[in-house]
Amino acid sequence: MSVLDVAVLTQLAADLAPGDLRQVVVVFEQDMRRLGPALAAAGQAGDLAGWHRAAHGMAGSAAAVGAVMLERLARQAMACTALDADAAAGMAAAIDAAATATIQALQLFTASGTSDE
Repeated sequence: MSVLDVAVLTQLAADLAPGDLRQVVVVFEQDMRRLGPALAAAGQAGDLAGWHRAAHGMAGSAAAVGAVMLERLARQAMACTALDADAAAGMAAAIDAAATATIQALQLFTASGTSDE
């Protein structure tokens, strides 16, 4: 599975004013830097409500930029009905890796000039 749905990004670039896609990417990065640690901490603490909040935020942010792999993983996290610390740590690590890959792909996309900047 690809990290990004380029069609979503291409549509965003076409719909947004010049430079706005780059700002969307900056906000996405900020969200991931905030939500990733929140997800991991909630998993370690067994805080299911906090886990769901962080996963929900990540899924929404991922969907907004076409981050299909990250969105899929975050939605799987949202579906958890109980937390085992080891399983949660593994899932949080996979989500963090997907978020990192997504950020790198978004940066490449915006740097490529595809976003009309």
